[in-house]
Amino acid sequence: MFNSLFNNFTGNKYNAIFAPMFKKGGFSLVSLIALFVLLSSCSNYQRLLKSTNNDMKYESAVKYYEKKDYARAEPLFEQLLTINKGTSKYEMTYYYYAYCYFGEGDYEEGSFYFDGFVNTFPSSKFAEECTFMSAFCFYMGSPSSSLDQTNTRKAMDRLQIFANKYPKSTKVDQCNQLIDLLREKLQKKDYNNAKLYYKMSDYRASSVCFKNIVKTYPDTKYKEECLFLVVKSYYLWASNSIENKKEERYKSCIESYTTFIDNCPNSKYIKEAESYYDNSLKQLDKKHISGKISLGN
Repeated sequence: MFNSLFNNFTGNKYNAIFAPMFKKGGFSLVSLIALFVLLSSCSNYQRLLKSTNNDMKYESAVKYYEKKDYARAEPLFEQLLTINKGTSKYEMTYYYYAYCYFGEGDYEEGSFYFDGFVNTFPSSKFAEECTFMSAFCFYMGSPSSSLDQTNTRKAMDRLQIFANKYPKSTKVDQCNQLIDLLREKLQKKDYNNAKLYYKMSDYRASSVCFKNIVKTYPDTKYKEECLFLVVKSYYLWASNSIENKKEERYKSCIESYTTFIDNCPNSKYIKEAESYYDNSLKQLDKKHISGKISLGN
């Protein structure tokens, strides 16, 4: 009998939980009680889903929600969305439903239903909170810096929109902190891309990318290194260029060195940057002398 009962769980998510109970010699009354409690609980939940007692269904959904059992609360609230529409419970049903998705880590759906709540109940006391939560869902859904950052930019936009809409909200400081964290992620993404170009010896691309980082993020923690790598990238690009392109690129190296010194006069990269500057001047002098000799001939 028990073996037959156990076999019914084969491939089921409960298998991992109850398998040890049915091993030879591992059976106990406690195990049996736990199993039948679980079966009874599942059965009761299925009956609840099919129930027409909507007040009981709502109360049970709230209890599941308060216990953070969002997987059970969400299907109940989903049923109640249609049932409670136009009633006094509709607002809270929608509110809980949106939070269930957030609690389950489904931030895309969470944001969608928080927006839906605000559009459906614009005058609700929860409208400000749900506007923030919709933006916060985008923040939570922002991927690591190595991945595409479309959602990161959307999160920044949504958080800024909230701050503009509710300038006196207690959440504004949090929005600004979150925006700063997201901006750091974008900086890291751009920095890693520039370093990748540099490691691949694509010095033209790396020089452009390093300059853009400093231009886009003036206070970036990568500023000193980026300005130095602009100098080095231009120098290496010039050194590996065809003859008629070298002069222009050595001049760019010299100009970028001046920018670097102005911004980072005490940099640890000073000596190395000076060597690229000096060598660039020497190369330009050689070309100038060579040009004079050619004209003389």
